[in-house]
Amino acid sequence: DGTQDAEASREAVNDSLSDLLERFPDADLLALTDDQRALVVETFTAEDLFRRLVLDVGKHIQDAAPTASEALSRLAQIRDYIREVISASFTRLRDAGTPLTSGHVASAVRSALSSALEVFELTRV
Repeated sequence: DGTQDAEASREAVNDSLSDLLERFPDADLLALTDDQRALVVETFTAEDLFRRLVLDVGKHIQDAAPTASEALSRLAQIRDYIREVISASFTRLRDAGTPLTSGHVASAVRSALSSALEVFELTRV
């Protein structure tokens, strides 16, 4: 649903900017440094991917978990995993001197999503 996707993206933007301001309290949101901009894009990408994955398979995770706390634990593990996979992808791009174009970010997202679905034995329902 487009409304849920839009809300997921808004929440991801909010989380990524909050994370930026926690790490760089004096950051000027209208004049970010290259490192700050890269951090926001990376954090947004990971959060948006996680939120969209939850929209796709969150109910399945909840239904398959023996308790609500176990479902939350599994979601936290998935979020941490996605953050690490996205971070590693962005690090590889930076180390190779590759610019953060939409195509490179999209490739990192596809790879992370595929990996998460495989690692956590999830299928879209």
